[in-house]
Amino acid sequence: MHFPPYLQPGDLIAIVATARKITPEELEAAVKRCEAEGFRVRLGSSIGLAEHQLAGTDEQRAADFRQQLADPEVKAIFCARGGYGTVRIVDKIDWRPFHDQPKWIVGFSDITVLHSHLNKHYRIPTIHGEMPFNFGKTDKDGRSVEALFSLLRGGKITYPVSAHPLNRKGIMQGRLIGGNLSVLYSLVGSVSALDTRDKILFLEDLDEYLYHIDRMLMCLKRAGMLSGLRGLIVGGMTQMNDNSIAFGRSAEQIIRDAVEEYAYPVQFGFPAGHTALNLPLLMGAEFSWEVG
Repeated sequence: MHFPPYLQPGDLIAIVATARKITPEELEAAVKRCEAEGFRVRLGSSIGLAEHQLAGTDEQRAADFRQQLADPEVKAIFCARGGYGTVRIVDKIDWRPFHDQPKWIVGFSDITVLHSHLNKHYRIPTIHGEMPFNFGKTDKDGRSVEALFSLLRGGKITYPVSAHPLNRKGIMQGRLIGGNLSVLYSLVGSVSALDTRDKILFLEDLDEYLYHIDRMLMCLKRAGMLSGLRGLIVGGMTQMNDNSIAFGRSAEQIIRDAVEEYAYPVQFGFPAGHTALNLPLLMGAEFSWEVG
């Protein structure tokens, strides 16, 4: 693994919008927090732009990301928020600067596109973690953001996890990959689709119908992406929806049923994803976990 340099006081963090639009005012709390942590902040040119739902045109969002990626002064790129749109620009970005001078890329949800693409093609970790739009909002007690900055400085993260009745006990060890299930499903068959064999797969999702969860799991299973894992970690499966005729199983039960025939450990209830506690994960890096 080739880790980006951990952040030092005075380092420059760039905030860009790869998906849904966002205003500078919506980022004021995040900018103040970054500065209070001892870092400088640059708002990218995509912040404040609007193309219907998106933060400007595809080319405008891609150009901003390319600029921050190529600037050696920028040590971390925070994706401002999720939504939708990152997949529209991933192929417009020249990733050679990332390979030559790695820097931290931070985000989750729609940013799974970047985690998946980079974990597939490079041995450089990225951070699945809280985004600036959420600073002080979903992260009400500040623990998620505090853990994020700790990780960016090279600190170790402790993950508080309770026992879950659907867990399959065991020890998992391997490279951690994954992210938002809906996004991973949308990448199947593309150059950004994950190679899951001998990896630990992390999954989370938000606001999906239960039968959608089942359909996406069946797709991943039939594509061979659920066999040969070192382990499966399930984060928040939050605000799930059902039809008037109930699907009959929770999201967690659907996932457990999909991997029932395999022998690897499975951990449910992990504190990451669209949850009040969204602790950062080093995607693409080695990870070990004992499921109790």
